[in-house]
Formats: sequence, structure tokens, C-alpha cells
Amino acid sequence: MRFLLVTGLSGAGKTSVNRYLEDMGAFCVDNLPPNMMFKMMEAFEQSTVGYPLVAMAVDVRSAELFDAKAVSDLIEETRELGYNIESLFLEASDDALVSRYKETRRDHPLAREGISLTAAITRERSIMQPLRETANYIIDTTALKTRELKQHLGGIFSGENQAAGMRIEVSSFGFKRGLPRQADLVYDVRFLPNPFYIKGLGSHTGLDADVKAFVLENPVTVEFLKKLEDLLFFLLPHYQEEGKRSLSIAVGCTGGAHRSVAIAEHISALLKSKGWQVSVTHRDLALEQALWKSSAEA
Repeated sequence: MRFLLVTGLSGAGKTSVNRYLEDMGAFCVDNLPPNMMFKMMEAFEQSTVGYPLVAMAVDVRSAELFDAKAVSDLIEETRELGYNIESLFLEASDDALVSRYKETRRDHPLAREGISLTAAITRERSIMQPLRETANYIIDTTALKTRELKQHLGGIFSGENQAAGMRIEVSSFGFKRGLPRQADLVYDVRFLPNPFYIKGLGSHTGLDADVKAFVLENPVTVEFLKKLEDLLFFLLPHYQEEGKRSLSIAVGCTGGAHRSVAIAEHISALLKSKGWQVSVTHRDLALEQALWKSSAEA
């Protein structure tokens, strides 16, 4: 199992980093007391939970429980025991940190009566230096946009496997039961000939070979899929560049059992062949089949 210590200056973005990592599938803990680090790592190593990354945010908020040199030494000790742990250090300029604290109106963890915000920031830099010197990754968030921060984290989280970093869900549905609320992209394929009205095909679905052939071999479908393929392979890298970690593509026909199912299966297979992480679901297929059965029995 892979572990990541998230640390750095207060106000530099640790909370945002944890949120983004969690969206990527990591298990994240914020403001973990340093003396709990090893126990937590040990518990995850012994568990069957399959998180690709466990991130632990540790910093001066732990007050007297925090010692940067001791945390740095602990990281080295856990590595010697065989644990796969890296550290990420977040920092920003004094002006940026002061501005952020003024915007949020929160107190700096080291600020107390008689100590100004700038003095607290200076003191924290000194305290955190041992962790900065030993960090695997250092990110300065002073002028970093959200997209750029997500890109940095994507590189840490996914390594070089960026093409597989975004999860894609392809689903079919029937317009008569409404649009899927989670969909990012919706394609209406009701313009294609409907197999439901073709003798011998009506009671079959888009998962059956005869319906697939009827839908996919139609010249209009062939042209549509070619244009759709060009559009998807143009869009996907740009969505990923923006930091999107999951994308929902919904394909709809009238009932959600014939055309949309065949097209969704085709898109899913196409994306998988290009190395994307893809799942496919058919929202209304079972409902349509139950409706056919009840109509036949009536």
C-alpha cells in the first residue's frame, strides 16, 4: 500500500489537496496527530481495504504533539521497515498566506497574543524546514490555479499512467423515464431506426447480436459513431487536463433497451481499447424487459 504525508505551511492548501486526493480515490485524514501515523499505516497494511493511496495531513495544528524533525525521522524509520511512504510539502509566499488568512478571517495556528500573523508565518517556516528538506514533492501554491494543482496531484497520484487516471462511466437510458442526473455528456440516438418495430427484434435488446447488428451496421449509425469517436477523443484529454477524475457519458433512446444499449456497449468497448478505465451500465434495460413480460402476460 502507498502512503503520502501531506504537510507544509498553514494556509498553503492542505485541505484542498486532501479534498482533491479523496476525489481521486485516496483515503485522506486531515490534522492527524504525528504519534498516530505509524499505527494508522500499520492498520491499513494489515487490512483488506484496497485504497490506492492513504494520505495523512500532519502539521503544526497538533501543537506540542508536533515536532517536524521527529516526523521526518519517523518517515525514514517506516521506510526502513518496508513501508512505501512519500511526503508532499505545500508552501506559498508570505503575501499570499497573509491574504488568504485575511479572506477567511481565521487565526493562524501559531498566532497568539502579542504575535502578529507575519511573525507566526515566519516562525512556522522555521519549524517546518526539516520536513521541507526531506520532502519528495514541494508545491508552491502562491499563483497556482485549481487546474494546475490538480495536475500536480494527478502526477503524484497516478504516476505516469495518466491516460488511465480518469474514470469513465458509459450508461444507456430511456428518455421516457427522464434524463440521468449525473450525466456530463448526453447523446440522443432516437434519430436511428428503432429495432422495437422490426419483426423478431422487438423482444430482444441491444445486448443481443441481432439487435446490435441492426443498430451498428446502419449507415447512419456508422457515420454517427465516426463523428462521435472524433469528438470523444478530442474532449477526453481536455477534461483530464482540467483535473476531472470521472466522466459520465449517457446514451438515450426511447425506452432504453435497444439503440442506446447497443451504442453504449460500442462506446465502452472503444474507450477500453484505447486504455481508458470504463464501466458500462444500462439504467432502464431491466425495466423495459419487465414491461414487455407483463404486456405479453396480459
